[in-house]
Parts: sequence; structure tokens; C-alpha cells
Amino acid sequence: MFTPRFLRRIGVLSLVLGLAACGAADRLANVGRAPALSAIEDPTSQAGYKPVRMPMPDAEPAAFASNSLWRHGSRAFFKDQRAARVGDILTVRVRVTDQAQFRNQTERSRQNGENLGAESLMGFETRLDRVLPDDVRADALVGVDSDSSSRGEGSTRRSEQLTTNVAAVVTQLLPNGNLVIEGKQEIRVNFEVRELIVAGVVRPEDIDADNTIDSTKIAQARIAYGGRGHLTDVQQPRYGQQVMDILLPF
Repeated sequence: MFTPRFLRRIGVLSLVLGLAACGAADRLANVGRAPALSAIEDPTSQAGYKPVRMPMPDAEPAAFASNSLWRHGSRAFFKDQRAARVGDILTVRVRVTDQAQFRNQTERSRQNGENLGAESLMGFETRLDRVLPDDVRADALVGVDSDSSSRGEGSTRRSEQLTTNVAAVVTQLLPNGNLVIEGKQEIRVNFEVRELIVAGVVRPEDIDADNTIDSTKIAQARIAYGGRGHLTDVQQPRYGQQVMDILLPF
């Protein structure tokens, strides 16, 4: 007679085996064939679709001047393609090349010696054997020596390099004309997602004619490059180990 617990285990095992068999069947059906591409579909009809909301500039009323070649709102005689308003896009050339090397060495040594004796102490030196052991000498009552030394050495060597491009959006226009930008890029390869985040404050004068700017010209720059996925999970210690590393004093 099978118990309910045994039957539940059999059911779970059957479900797992069934799912594995389905996956294996799909792989076996495509042996010798190139992976099929997904069909072109309407992105807005997919489950979980959410429309994008980005910061947009304030609407400006159209103004026309007769017999004038000057365009209202233009920063130059010809149309300027560089980012200047909220919602505009510019390309950030991320160039991070950091190298640092530190070496510290400390050495400390100290020796101390103290001797205390009384060859004559008003005749009481002859009576020391009454309160002290027999082999005590009056001229060498106390002798203390101490010797301490410490040595420390540390070195740090770091080399980092990141070269890539990322598009950023102007999210705010400061009163002095500077632009606050922020950009995020995600790339998924198999089961690993790589993220690149760039944010900071730039001057419009530092934006090149091709609407690009170097990352070294970004004030309050925040550049993050990392990832998440199976490989990242394997490289990170488990949560329990991280907690124990924090709590244990050893």
C-alpha cells in the first residue's frame, strides 16, 4: 500500500522527467538543422509589454519671423544636431584606463631593560632570607627585560581597462546650461546579462560635432559595468558565507 507521501514524490519525479523529456525532444528534432529565427511580431502585442516613458522637453510655441533666415530656438545659424534639450540623445565614449600601484613597508623594534638592587639597606639586606627565598641577592632584587618588534609590508597593484560606447539621454537641463545625462545598456549572451550604466553632468561645449562626448569630460561621473546570470552567480560566494564573513571576527 503506497502512502500519500510516496505518491506525491512519484508525481513530482514524473513531472520533472516529463519536462526534461520535452526539452530533449525539441533538441532531438533540430539535430542537423540551424536554429530557427523567431517570427517578426508586433512588440506591443507581447505579454508584459510596457510603453516607454522618457523625459521630454517643454513644448515651445511656434514663432515665425518674416524675411528672416533665423530659426526660432536654434543655437546657431545652421541646425545643430548635438544634444541640447531634455530627451535628446548623445553617445558617450567610455574610456577607462586606471593603473595604480602602492607599496608600504614598516619596521619597528624596541628593547627595554630594568634592574633594581640594594647592596646595603641599613642592615635589612641581611634579613631578606626571612621573607624571600634563600637564593635572593640584595644587589639583584628585580630584573626586567622586554623586547618587542613588529614588521608590516603591504602592496596593491590594480589595472583596469574599459572601452565601449553607450547612448545616453538628457534627463535634466541645469540653470547654468549644463546637461544631466544617464544611459543604460544591457546585452544578453546565452544566460548572462551584461550591464553598462553611465551618468553624470556634461557641458554642451564639450559635446563634439558628431554628438559624442568622452567619458573623461563627464563631471560627477558614475560608470558601472557588471552583469548578472549563471556565471555571475557561480563566481559569487553564497549568502550564508557572506554573512558569516561579516559576523565572524576570525
